[in-house]
Amino acid sequence: MTEIERTAPAGSNITADDVAAEAGVSRWTVNRAFKKDASISAKSREKVMRAAERLGYVPDLRAASLASDRSHLVALLVDDFANPHKLVMLETLTRVLRRAGWDTLLVNTLDKEDAGSALINASQRRVDAVILIGIQFDDEVLKTAAHARRFRKLIIFARTSQSPDTISIAVDDVKAMQDIAGYVAKRGYRRPMFLAGPRTSSAHLKRKETFMAFWQERFGTVPDCASVAAYDPQLAAEVVTAELGGRGRSELPDILVCENDALAIGAMDVIRHRLGWRIPGDIAVIGFDDIPPAGGLNYQLSSYRQPVAEMAEYLVEVLESREDRDFTRLFEGGIVPRDSA
Repeated sequence: MTEIERTAPAGSNITADDVAAEAGVSRWTVNRAFKKDASISAKSREKVMRAAERLGYVPDLRAASLASDRSHLVALLVDDFANPHKLVMLETLTRVLRRAGWDTLLVNTLDKEDAGSALINASQRRVDAVILIGIQFDDEVLKTAAHARRFRKLIIFARTSQSPDTISIAVDDVKAMQDIAGYVAKRGYRRPMFLAGPRTSSAHLKRKETFMAFWQERFGTVPDCASVAAYDPQLAAEVVTAELGGRGRSELPDILVCENDALAIGAMDVIRHRLGWRIPGDIAVIGFDDIPPAGGLNYQLSSYRQPVAEMAEYLVEVLESREDRDFTRLFEGGIVPRDSA
């Protein structure tokens, strides 16, 4: 019989038994070949995979998960897609998770009211964990998730939460902003303005309060501050126009310290192209996250780089661990100096 004759026609219902017969192995060997950590020789696994490819066999992952206590599926609940750093995190997270054998269910939470129902919906999908990446997950939402959840772990990624039912995997915002404030002070800036993002009651950043406290303790002055309702460059441009548009050069802050790069990029666009000032000659700008455009010729934005890949690798450790302990961990990144400050 030729290989073409052995290959099943399109649309046929190929089973593990068919693959076992094709490969000349047991059904047990076929099942183990598709398990990530199963003990099986490389030669046997290769025989099974070649047979599966010839037959067009794809294992039923849902059935396999029902037969075990793990699905190796995590739900990623994300909001705030106007923030370009979200895409950077998603690319890194999904790549690292997939390499480790974890699949992802992506849920776009449209607003705060949608976040709670999205969490409950995710818990009904037999996911092993829910990972929250965003700004809309306040105490009420987290409490709802804790009461209704059917998953093992509820993880806040790239933010911190005081909720006892969550695991936070994030950059150390206090250390990061102390580093930024020290950088700003060392370079002789004395009239900073802080451009903050939205405030949340649980999944929270500590950047604004850390910078303000550092500056007041070091210099005895309270910096100006403006807030933007979302991490959106366009909204940031509108706020900066309103805050700085009526000022003369002598009344400008000497540096704009931005809570993230989305705000910084919006600010830089309006400073240069609407208000007609020079960066850093008239006003310097520093951001946070070091998104890809920050290093481009258009911006050359000084920024703080989060160790997202290292955080994602640790996330995999947390997902795969069966220990019952506090997995919350804070990471340190570093400042990337460029022309803007």
